Amino acid sequence: MIIQMKIEPMKPDTWTIADAKANLSLIIERAQLHGPQTITRHGRAAAVIVAAKQWERKTKRTGNLAEFFAASPLRGSTLNVERIQDRPRNLVPERDRSRPLPRGSAREEA
Repeated sequence: MIIQMKIEPMKPDTWTIADAKANLSLIIERAQLHGPQTITRHGRAAAVIVAAKQWERKTKRTGNLAEFFAASPLRGSTLNVERIQDRPRNLVPERDRSRPLPRGSAREEA
């Protein structure tokens, strides 16, 4: 019995875990010069190494919540939200008085 497996060549920016362990300095350098480097486990992407500057640029927070709402396209619109004035739902069902309380319950003694 012959089993054929299709093995695709690794992309230049993709590394196996074993290769990544042996070449960590090179991977960091390539991430800084050429962009993100992908590390695979069992042929699937497991992690990505990116340059610190790129990471900071992608994760940098811009503004605060007040500025976000101030920049909303809905600001100044005539959107009118009405609140329903119904009473809140009773999420705890009332006790069926025809059935006795379990033994040892606090209400049984009262």
